[in-house]
Amino acid sequence: MQDLSHLSTPRVGRPAAGGRILVIGGGASGVLLAVRLLRDDPQAQVVLIEGRNPPGCGIAYSTTDPDHLLNTRVRNMSAFPEAPEHFLDWLRARPETRDRDGDSFVGRATYGAYLNDLLAPWHRASERLTWLSRDCLALEEQADGVVATLDDGGRIGGAQAVLATGHVLPGPDPEGLVTGAWTPVRGIAPEGRVVIVGSGLSMVDQVLSLLKSGHTGPILAVSRRGQLPRRHAPTRPLDILPEQVPLGAPVSVLWRWVRRLAARAEALGGTWRDAVDGIRVHAALIWKHLPPDARARFLRHAVLWWELHRHRIPPASADRIDEAIAAGRLVIERGTFRGATRGNRGEIRALIHLRRVGAPVTLAAEAILDCRGIRHDPERHATPVIRDLIRSGQGRVDPLRIGLDVDDDCRLIARDGVPSQRIRAIGPVSRAAFWEITAVPDIREQVAAIAPGILQTAALGNDSSVSAGIDRRW
Repeated sequence: MQDLSHLSTPRVGRPAAGGRILVIGGGASGVLLAVRLLRDDPQAQVVLIEGRNPPGCGIAYSTTDPDHLLNTRVRNMSAFPEAPEHFLDWLRARPETRDRDGDSFVGRATYGAYLNDLLAPWHRASERLTWLSRDCLALEEQADGVVATLDDGGRIGGAQAVLATGHVLPGPDPEGLVTGAWTPVRGIAPEGRVVIVGSGLSMVDQVLSLLKSGHTGPILAVSRRGQLPRRHAPTRPLDILPEQVPLGAPVSVLWRWVRRLAARAEALGGTWRDAVDGIRVHAALIWKHLPPDARARFLRHAVLWWELHRHRIPPASADRIDEAIAAGRLVIERGTFRGATRGNRGEIRALIHLRRVGAPVTLAAEAILDCRGIRHDPERHATPVIRDLIRSGQGRVDPLRIGLDVDDDCRLIARDGVPSQRIRAIGPVSRAAFWEITAVPDIREQVAAIAPGILQTAALGNDSSVSAGIDRRW
């Protein structure tokens, strides 16, 4: 086993000559960045602002159901690209997971514990890391720093700020008839019908939880295409050289290239998975060279295929879903959810346009679960701080409305087209510029690339005199 203690062991140096770095968001993106900054510079000071969950949990890793598995193998989930076995070594050091290997899939809650554990030594051993258990409502860039306004009215200054707010959840149903995918569902009659809107990874998690709870009633999952994410299987990613990638080609040409690669992988005794995993290495570069109209065409015609084949289901989860379908307990339908009402006797009714019927139907349900996934439009489904940045003109939405507009160094682009010198955005909120930037293997590379620039700029700045109450609970 590699000795990797230096990756997470605090190095305590003199107080920073420059200013502190504010990281807005304590999910995977925020934690990966905070650890990288603290590890790379023994003088760096980081303030992690996260009011919803303990650091490391976020949306993806806050679940407590052990059946909710990572959809990426252990060997690809290290926090450090230069130490690919770091997560595996961490698992093997714990009695309950010491038998895991690199090809296994572990619970998402376990990964949340790993991320939290990465930060804990820094918090205990030095004053260089602070967790503010608050929500950030606004950021204001100033000539010599940036100031964050918190939900308790406090303000704190920094030399740099990084938006790491992650995915945005759908807002609560004002009528209380539809439950979000990340909200625990209780009180469902075991024999009652459950309608699930969406048939992707979130649906898989909800079905697994329902089945484990003893639910015996029918489960209907409805989505536009009625497609399930594909199953994981052993892969040998194709080795695709950069010069072999048709950068800037029309989507139709790229699609034929993908099909040829899939055929090549199968001819070599593999599967289409080898082609998709080989392409993924170049996904950000391909996206960067696509003109806006080609990006829009991809989102209209090809994104579903890519998502279904790129984000796959662990074999154990896929087996249980297949069993539920074979037993008639889970039915996947093509259709469109039109809304929900409450009947005369208080029952919930789902209005669905089913493709096979060709007309809307109304179904009584014990519960309706919204599993349509993450919301991407950063203006319609914005966190308070992002909403304020857009309103103030310090940030803007990209033309396709799938993320904030950022440059190649993740610097936030203002309404007038000028990149910020002090505010950056990483992870899912930077999706418009990088596309494949929602999973840990991609985010860890992103933060490793931009950390030197953040540290250099922070060293030249200052914090301003603005401060806030500090919450050091962990």
